[in-house]
This record gives sequence, C-alpha cells and structure tokens, in this order.
Amino acid sequence: MKPRSARHSLIALLGARRFGPLFLTQFLGAFNDNLYKNALLILLAFQASSWTTLAPEVLANLAAGIFILPFFVFSATAGQLADKFDKAFLARLSKVLEIVIMGVAMAGFFIHSLAVLLAALFLLGLQSTLFGPVKYAILPQHLHADELVGGNALVESGTFVAILLGTIVGGLLAGLGEHPGWIALGGFVVALAGYVASLGIPVAPPPQPGLRINPNPLTETWRNIGYACQHRTVFLSMLGISWFWLYGALLLTQIPVFGKSILGGSEATVTLLLAVFTVGIGLGSLLCDRISGKHLEIGLIPFGAIGLSVFGLDLSLASPVALPASAPLSVPELLQAFTTWRVLFDLLAIGLFGGFYIVPLYVLVQMRSDLAHRARIIAANNILNALFMVVGALGAAALLGQGVLIPALFALAALANALVALFICGRVSDDFLRFIAGILAHAMYRIDKLGLENIPEKGPAVLICNHVSFVDAIILLGVVRRPIRFVIDHRIYGAPLARFIFRAARTIPITTAKESEQRKEAAFAQIAEALAAGELIGLFPEGRINSDGHLNRFRYGVQRIVAETPVPVIPMALRGLWGSFFGWRYGLAMSRPWLIRLRRRIAVVAGEAVAPERADPDYLQGVVAALCDSVD
Repeated sequence: MKPRSARHSLIALLGARRFGPLFLTQFLGAFNDNLYKNALLILLAFQASSWTTLAPEVLANLAAGIFILPFFVFSATAGQLADKFDKAFLARLSKVLEIVIMGVAMAGFFIHSLAVLLAALFLLGLQSTLFGPVKYAILPQHLHADELVGGNALVESGTFVAILLGTIVGGLLAGLGEHPGWIALGGFVVALAGYVASLGIPVAPPPQPGLRINPNPLTETWRNIGYACQHRTVFLSMLGISWFWLYGALLLTQIPVFGKSILGGSEATVTLLLAVFTVGIGLGSLLCDRISGKHLEIGLIPFGAIGLSVFGLDLSLASPVALPASAPLSVPELLQAFTTWRVLFDLLAIGLFGGFYIVPLYVLVQMRSDLAHRARIIAANNILNALFMVVGALGAAALLGQGVLIPALFALAALANALVALFICGRVSDDFLRFIAGILAHAMYRIDKLGLENIPEKGPAVLICNHVSFVDAIILLGVVRRPIRFVIDHRIYGAPLARFIFRAARTIPITTAKESEQRKEAAFAQIAEALAAGELIGLFPEGRINSDGHLNRFRYGVQRIVAETPVPVIPMALRGLWGSFFGWRYGLAMSRPWLIRLRRRIAVVAGEAVAPERADPDYLQGVVAALCDSVD
C-alpha cells in the first residue's frame, strides 16, 4: 500500500496534459449523459401520463434500452475508427456530435414529443459509442504501466462522480416540470465545455492507419469478438465487465420507480439514492489504486463480486413491504426510518464493491490486449456490455410486466450474481485467497516489508522462511504480490475444516518416505511441475514451528527441489512473531487469549536470491538466521 505517495501520484496524473484533458472530457461527457438520461427518466416516472400511456416502470426500462442499443450496433465501427484515426481527433469529433444532439433534445421539449426525446437519447448513446474505445484505448498510449491502475481508477471514479453530479443536476432540472427545456439547454452548455476540454488531449497516433473500414457492423462485430477470444483472460474479463454493467444498469434503472413506489419518496429521494450509489462506486474505484499499490490486484475481482451479491440481496430484504400512508415523503421524513438508512448503506456498499470489481477488469483488458487490435477489442467489450444491458433491460421489463415486484427483481439479480461470483472465485482462487490473506494479515499486524523486490515478478522461484507461528503462511501470502503454492505436511492438509482452503490455494501435501514413498514422490513431481509452469513454491525448511526461538535444523527438501528444477531460492524471515498468540513460546499455541495484541509490529524480510547450486541446508539456514537478525 502507498498511502501518501499514491494520492500524490494521482493528483500529479490529473494535472498532466497526457491525462488531465482526457479526464475532463470524459468527465463532462458522463455528466451530460446522465444529466439528460436521468432527468428524462425522472420526468417520465413522475409525469408519465402527460407523455405516454405506458407504465412508468416499463418506460424506464425502454428508455434505458434505447440508450444502450447504439453500443451494440455501432461499437464495431467505433473500434475500427479508433484504430485507424488519431484518438484525440475522434474525441473532439464526438463532442461536436454531442452539441448537435442537445439541439435535437431542445426541439423535442419545445414540441412536447416523446419520440424526439427518445431519438435524442438514442443519438446520445451513439455519441458515447464513438467515444468509448477512444477513452480506454488511449490510456495505455499516454500512461506508463505502473500508472494504468491509477488512471483507470480515476476514470471510473471520475465517471461516477460525474454521474452523481449529472444525476443531481438532472433531478433538479426535472423538478422544473413546467420548463423541462432547461434540461436540453443545460446539456448544450456542458457539451460545449466538453469540446473545449477535448482540444487539450495530446495526439494519439493510430496503430493501424491503413486499416480498411468494414461497413458491415455484424461481420465486424464477430471479427472483433474473435480478436478478444484469442486471449482467454481478455475475453473472460470482458464477460465480467459486461455482467457488471447488466447488474448495475438493472439496479439503477429501477431506482426512480423504487424511490417513488417502494420507499414513498419524491424526486429528491431518487437523486439521493443515485448519489449514494455513485459515491460508493467512486470510493471503490479510488481505493483500488490505494489497495493495489499501482499493481494489478486480481484478488479484488472476486472480492467485489461477492460484495455485490451480499448487499444486493440485503437491498431486497431491506425494502419496505408497503408504501407509507403519508407518501410522498420528503427526504428528512424518509431519513427518520431505519429502513431508509439500511437501503442507503446497501446502495453505498454495492457501489463500493462494484468499484473493486470493475477497475481491475478494465486494466486486465488493456494490459493483455494486442496493441494493433486494442481499440477494436475495447469496442467488442462495449458490444458485449450493450448486449448484456439490453438483455437485462428487456428481461427486467418483462418480469416487471408480469407483476414481479422491484425488491424481488433485486433479489433475483443478486442470486444470479452469486453464481458469477462462484465462477470467478473458481477461476482466480489463488489470487482471491492471497488477497483475503492480505486483508487478514494487515488487520492483525503492522507489517514492515523489507527486500521484497528480491522476489521475481515473473518466473519460478522457491521461497523459504523461518517458521514461528500458525499464521506464517497467511502473512507471506498477504505481502507477496504473487500467488504462492505452499508445501505442507499431509496431516495439516487433511484437517477437516482447513482442507477446502488448502485445495483452493493449490497447496501441495507431502509425507516422509517412511510414511509413504509414493506420496512423497508425487509431491516432488507436483513441485517440479509448478516450477516448470513459472510458479512460486513456498517452504518452511524447519518442517515444524520452532518452540525455543531458535531455528530448527533445515531439511534437505529444498536442495532436492532445485537440483531437479534449477531455480533461484529466495530466503525470507519473519520478525516479531515469536511470543505471539499463534506461537509456542508460552506453551500450547492459541491457548492464551491474553497474548492477543492487534496491530503488533512485525517485519517480513526477503534476502537476495541464492543460486540453486549453493542451496544446501546449512548455508540456507545461515542466510535465514542472518535475516532474522536475532530479533526473536
């Protein structure tokens, strides 16, 4: 974690010309999208009878689908344009289009035509479709690799802060029932400001200026998805992003009617609900940069997915079963009820975990995509996003049309997301467990990390460490930025409650030759296979937790491992854990509660790599003893 320098680097990034103008352009674009879209949704939710005969909840989902439809139809073309032309030029072009669209919306309000207003909404979706590949494909061109997490966090948090502000302003403008034309006028001013901001975006040369544009969106869509499918991680990340937008859009689309018909609030209530959700997204996105320390933290993805389900389900359970008798209620009146606070907390938490979930997925797509096809892959991602959101909107409209209540719809979405979370946990179980270990380790201890740069970022290695407590493996997992496959005694591996976790962490159980020669050899074969695949193996060469504060004699396992698969050995030491609640200094471990001391300061130290030919037990024991520095 980088508590001070990370914040400073984000501020510096905002002030840099290679990022600041792009950030402001996309911020104003997201603000304008939501000013118009949410003002229109609130207007139709509370004044539907003056515009149409359709039910408000059906109309809300229809409008959401209309806004998303251009992403599905035109994203393939937008991706081609972003790979063929300068992205800064395309950003400015999209802003000009936005100005024209606001003129169309103004005409729709003037002639009181819902068809024209929905046409403007469709065109606004088209403009966002053009800008989408530009926004994400330009980041790897202008940012360094260690800035991508922070850049994406700022884009996501900025987008949702813009959504918050656009929602508030849109709600205020929608409240001017007799003068709804102010909505389009406000949008026109914001679009003009966005164009001015786009003039500062630096040139972003296209990777394929000779690309021939395929005018057929169907065949080009299929081709773009094919580019993404060439890398399984990229494609699965795109599916994860698309699912998030289905889930989030489904929840957000129901908020106007939920605020009015379930909570019994007014237009201000709807604005409050949307504001709380978007603040959560912004906080979650910014926390991603702080938690990950400028590195891609895949463990945040399943963590975020689980949170989305837990708090989505609680949102359903927290919803009132009956409309208050004195509805509509003002915001202060609503806040007198505990139920309202629970709903607000759930929306904040859904947004927070949504930020944890979405930022690493976007970084994965950007980092793992081929440069020549990056914009088209991002376009393919937008296509999938649109497809998922359109299907979600249609499905929600169908369920609501059949009489399903909005709280029940929230519950169904949360349960479906739980299945997605289980799938993700299965795909990245190593990273998820490492991330959870990091949370536990840093919650229990203040950890000084010394020499961890000696652990290679890629490639195989064997990590060895002194063994002083039952939480040693958790602490090492929590501070090392790569998954570690620990080798442990088969009796510990077979413990009833722990076996599931050990399996998920792909721990390797080992026995002595005396117990089972066959199982011992199978363990060494697994270790060799893991190292050949470029993984980290973790060992405690003492074989057991020490009980006197001194290193037990190192065993010969490490020497055999590196003799069969020559890889570097990274000596490590844990300091400060001797005498803790989880150790043996005062007798049976974990039997003396008075030894529990949260936030105890400990240290994890990594020494320089030892060449495999020097990895005999006595030499390694001396190196680890020196790292321990006799502190314990």
